[in-house]
Parts: sequence; structure tokens; C-alpha cells
Amino acid sequence: MNIGIVCYPTFGGSGVLATELGKALADKGHNIHFITYQQPVRLSGFHANIFYHEVRVPTYPLFDYPPYETALASTMVDVILNNDVELLHVHYAIPHAAAAYMAKQILAKQGKRIPVITTLHGTDITLVGRDKTYSPVVTFSMNESDVLTAVSDNLKDETYKNFKIEKEIEVIHNFVDVERFHRQPVDAFRKLISPNGEKIIVHASNFRKVKRVEDVVSTFLLIQKKMPATLLLLGDGPERTHIEDSARKCESHNTIKFLGKQEQMEDILPIADLFLLTSEYESFGLAALEAMAAEVPVISTNAGGLPEININGYCGFMSDVGDVEDMSKNALHILQDEATLRKFKENALAQAKKFDIANIVPLYEAMYKRVI
Repeated sequence: MNIGIVCYPTFGGSGVLATELGKALADKGHNIHFITYQQPVRLSGFHANIFYHEVRVPTYPLFDYPPYETALASTMVDVILNNDVELLHVHYAIPHAAAAYMAKQILAKQGKRIPVITTLHGTDITLVGRDKTYSPVVTFSMNESDVLTAVSDNLKDETYKNFKIEKEIEVIHNFVDVERFHRQPVDAFRKLISPNGEKIIVHASNFRKVKRVEDVVSTFLLIQKKMPATLLLLGDGPERTHIEDSARKCESHNTIKFLGKQEQMEDILPIADLFLLTSEYESFGLAALEAMAAEVPVISTNAGGLPEININGYCGFMSDVGDVEDMSKNALHILQDEATLRKFKENALAQAKKFDIANIVPLYEAMYKRVI
């Protein structure tokens, strides 16, 4: 099949999933055309049947805000016509679903039918899409998609609750390439981070307010009162400066390390003993799933779709949003006993395997064949 994939090219979950899906489909022999404004961060190396088409937005004095959606729709039309693309799979509703609808109508005038699949990922529905500035267009373009999917049951329910959806939403969960993340930790790297055998705790996010990274630091400090530990904070975003300033004021600031954006998460996660995710809301929790694939137990909140992947008392624990005392207590339960830690690590990997890429990609393939 010739498949067009439209996504944001950033470190966010929607861009990561879209890129990994495209790469997996290409490995199975399909031709994949990525359409976005820059090369996706997870798209590295040469792939014979992966093509990247950059959306260029000319600037004119007339426009205070360059019309990206219009440029995107025009690029979609050009790529589809010149590469015999058979369907468009757009990730994150805003503005991709609306641009896809426009492209679909333009192509229909030229006698070309192009089915559109829209995959909802989270804040496109729970935050941005609900803004009255965007809501009518988001609702319309979702309903006009040939197929509408969501990455969790929770997100499906949230979409029905907040929008007038006239069609079925199919749930295809996010996935992880277990083989990529499940590897032996590099001893030299671990000793560099933890020279005296301290437990290594990791958090990864885009440092937005919804991630509540301050709760990660607070939970870590409570853990550290009971046992030696080091915290690695991966990622970047609007809250990083504030969190970093707060961390520097702590007595144990030398044990809190900000590593910034990291493309090769599979090199870092395997050295961790625990993954912390304290978000106010997660539509799914892809970062937690990647940690599990690296055999790392997860301490998380019970918000959004997290209960669909983090099974309480099995591969980690969940607490109410903001309850750092409970999160630290659960973390210590896992970390203070090596046999318990080993069991939770084994369970984390077993849970991740349920969402392995080999199980999920065929669901998308079957959907593509159906709509074509």
C-alpha cells in the first residue's frame, strides 16, 4: 500500500507513535509518505520505502500568522497525486483532520477518492480541541473522517463526552517496540550515574504543567530520605526552567540531573530502577509503556488512560494526582527489597509485551485495507 502519514514531527506521543508506525509499515513492504513541516525526530537513517515531504509555508507581509493548514492541505494534494497515495492517516486532530478534509474535497473534484483515518491522541481532544475557537472545526473534521480511532478507551470516552460525535470511535492502543527497549543496561553508564549503587529513578516528558513535574521532584526527595537515589529528568518544555530553579535550592540538588531531550531513550531507560509519571492527565502514557518495555516498574497517577497499562500492584503502583506521599511509599515498597524489585521488573516487561508493535501494527493494516 501507499500510505500518507501526517503528524507533528516532535517528541510528543502523537509524533512518536506516527513515526514508529510508519517505520514498522515500511519494514513490512508498504510505501510510507510522511507529510509535515520538518523531519520527525524518530525518523533517522535511510529507509528505501519511506519518503519525507516537507510542508513549506511562504511568508507574506499580509499574514500575521502564516496559514499552515492551507499549505498542509495543498502539500497533501500534491503528494497524493504524484505518488499514487491510497489513504491518509492523520495523527492529532488539530489541524491535520481539517486539512485532510480540505485535501479530500479538492481531490474529489479531480476524480480521486482518498480515505482519511484520524487518530486522536490526547490534548487535541482534552485541551486544545475543546477551546471554543477550534471546537466546531474539530468536531466537523472528526465526523467527516472515514475512520476515527483513539489510543485508549479513556480517550474514546472523553471524546464522546466533550464532542458531538456521530460515528464509532475505534480503539487501537499505543504500542511499543519491546525488542528495541529491552536490552542489557550498559554497566559503565550506570556506574557513571550511580557510582555508589544508588537507585536510579527516571522521568521523561515535555515539561508542560499537565505533567506536574514538581510532583516528580517532591516524590523523589521523599524517597531519598529513606535510601540513596538519583533522579534523571529527560525532556524539555515550558516548565523546565521553573523546575530546575526549584531543584537547585534542594540540599540534594546534585542528585537531580536534567538531561534534556533524548532521542535514544532505549539507551537510558534500561539503567533505571523506577519510572515516575505524576501527570494530571495522560490519554495513554506512552513514556510509561516504553519504560516497562525496558523492564522498569512505573509509579504513576491513576489519571486518564494510565490504568489501562499500569496494573496496580503488578507492574507498578498508581496514586491520586498530587499524592506524593503515597507515590513515595509505593516506590520504596518496590525499591527497598531486591526480590520485590526483580519481580516488578519482570511483570513490567510482561505487561509491555501485550502492547508490542507486532500485535498492534496488523490492526492498522487491516483497517487500511478495509477503507481502501
